[in-house]
Amino acid sequence: MALISLRQLLECGVHFGHPTRKWNPKMSPFIYTKRNGIHILDLQMTTRFIDDVHAYVQEIVGQGKTILFVGTKKQAQDAVREEATKCGMPYVHNRWLGGLLTNRNTMTKRIERLRELRKQKEDGYFDTLTKKDKNFLMEELGKLEKNIGGVADLNGLPDALFIVDTNKEVNAVKEARRLGIPIIAILDTNCDPDDVDYKLPGNDDAIRSIRLFCQIVADSVMEARYGYLPPDSVFIRAQEDEDESMDDDGGRKDKKDKKEKAEKAEKPAAVEAAPAPAAQPEAPVLAQAPAEEPAPAEAAAEEANDNE
Repeated sequence: MALISLRQLLECGVHFGHPTRKWNPKMSPFIYTKRNGIHILDLQMTTRFIDDVHAYVQEIVGQGKTILFVGTKKQAQDAVREEATKCGMPYVHNRWLGGLLTNRNTMTKRIERLRELRKQKEDGYFDTLTKKDKNFLMEELGKLEKNIGGVADLNGLPDALFIVDTNKEVNAVKEARRLGIPIIAILDTNCDPDDVDYKLPGNDDAIRSIRLFCQIVADSVMEARYGYLPPDSVFIRAQEDEDESMDDDGGRKDKKDKKEKAEKAEKPAAVEAAPAPAAQPEAPVLAQAPAEEPAPAEAAAEEANDNE
């Protein structure tokens, strides 16, 4: 059974690609057809790639490794932040800072500064400052939180990246490729699949589609790290869809079987109720009854008349 049902993918619009004039020919193996000038992705293929990504995430997270979630486009920001936080992974949801991976010395200093400001605020140090100095530090803290707050707990390089829209996050892709860090990514019809190690063909513009893919990766992490799935897991929903489908199929099959049995039971009864008419024998010809003799009085009268 597939980890994600076709119903889930269809409901989230995962199959909708970009207009046919805006596509990357390298994505042709993942495209099913085109409709009204829009490329339609092959969801059967998408379900197989989801299985591959799930297995890979289970493997590396089971080894204690880290996946960095990356999605800075408006449609992806909330889903990336919420799902990464849910599964305890670092994330970048506002802006990719150049050198985040390749210039670790500079980034490490910024992260240390962020941690320092967080501690000072928590300890009440900000309250001892003048209003001007406090506002200055609060502004600095706000900028750091916005840009690198999601990677404040990241020590060293991540072991893999999960990216929403490789065209938007081109700098993240380049840095990961340079360092040999594996990339998991949603691939819309205008993307280059050669840049991605673990592909998720799907719509990278629709909010519901992005949320679904983020949940797939996050739930895979939670399953590997904690050994359980949250009640709202997309994998549990897929199982429920499968069970419902089987019940529907079973119900239709039962109705069909009952109908066939009823028809078989009615046929003999119909035969008994209306048997074929048997050939009727010809009625025997009855002998003609002799003429009735006249009464004695009448006979005497007739004889007298004859004598006269």
